[in-house]
Amino acid sequence: MRRITTGLAAAGLVLTLAACGGTKTAKTTEEPAPPTELTWWDTSDAKNEGPVFQELIKKFSAEFPNVRINYQSVPFADAQNKFKTAAAAKTGAPDILRAEVAWVPEFASLGYLYSLDGSDLTADAADYNPAALASTKLDGKTYGVPQVTDSLALLYNKDLVEKAGVEIPKTWAELKTAARTVKQKTGADGLYLNPAGYFTLPFLYGEGGDLVDTAAKSIVVNSAPNVAGLKIAKDLIDSGAAVKPSATDGYNTMMTLFKEKKIAFIINGPWEVGNVKSAPDFGGVENLGVAPVPAGSVRAGTPIGGHDYVVWSGVPQEKAAAAVAFIKFMNSAESQAFLAGKLGLLPTRKSAYEIDTVENDAVISAFKPVSETAVSRPWIPEGGQFFGALDQLATEVLVQDADPKTALDAVAAKYKAEVVPAYATN
Repeated sequence: MRRITTGLAAAGLVLTLAACGGTKTAKTTEEPAPPTELTWWDTSDAKNEGPVFQELIKKFSAEFPNVRINYQSVPFADAQNKFKTAAAAKTGAPDILRAEVAWVPEFASLGYLYSLDGSDLTADAADYNPAALASTKLDGKTYGVPQVTDSLALLYNKDLVEKAGVEIPKTWAELKTAARTVKQKTGADGLYLNPAGYFTLPFLYGEGGDLVDTAAKSIVVNSAPNVAGLKIAKDLIDSGAAVKPSATDGYNTMMTLFKEKKIAFIINGPWEVGNVKSAPDFGGVENLGVAPVPAGSVRAGTPIGGHDYVVWSGVPQEKAAAAVAFIKFMNSAESQAFLAGKLGLLPTRKSAYEIDTVENDAVISAFKPVSETAVSRPWIPEGGQFFGALDQLATEVLVQDADPKTALDAVAAKYKAEVVPAYATN
């Protein structure tokens, strides 16, 4: 068993507090630290993922008995605003947070996160997927550690695809044909599109579009390529290739139908592999196919996603060594391989893919090239605020039959008024 020392030099780290621009250091000592408690907000799915993270915590506690982890499962939908409220009030925030990648630049810009530069947590930065690592940066400083990366892929039911005799589609046009064929030959529906903003990005990226141009400081969400991409998504539904999505619970409806083998194709990420694997009627992970999202006229574009470990800037300095030790343990190549095996989550470390259990996992292997070619989102403080308007857009266009150009113009106006007012509009 190892014990954590209180001294930052003994732990091999220096943490820089971005909010005040200085460096806090504690006295170095060789004495074991007194018992330390760290609060961790886990924003993963409480039912499917949370128990597995708690298994890792038990392993950490066995190795570091002087550190108690106060594990708290916080609903993902609530965590962003809940953390900002607590951090601003300087009370109630967790020592460590599992933050969605887009939250990190925002929290850092507000002074709510420690800079981790110079710590053990950045010593092996070269081992991380560069796209995932980019989400931890703001103004040249590092504020997070990539915990898990993800992206969207085309998931499919192998049995239904085989019965229908269709090839795995590589373009949206081929998906439209394949979905209709599945319906004709098997009776199952061909495709379900989740009406949420993040899930519209492959259609926008596929036509060469984006949300903003950070270099030009311009809002481009209502560009002609994005209009064309959204029309493709709408046409899949209007043509009957995809079922009309639910207006109130589209995501869970999609997953229920897919697990019950009533849908052949969906667009989703690796976080659902464990859920599909345990579904009693699906046929196990052996029946789950994974392929890149279909391409539009320009490319096959899927967004980079994932989560990072971050440390609240209000953490007492005497807890810093324990916080670093916890993140190092939870994010080691071995721990990432453990999560990959249990949940299908994609490691962010290159070395994790060299571990046999990961290297030989067919689903992980299928997702790896998808994530490596994913499109980086704009890593700016406002990046986490883009999706409220996009979610509304997806519902209006894909469920309520709104005009794509009109809906995208409304999103651009909202971005200008509320998100990036300094940016120019088309």
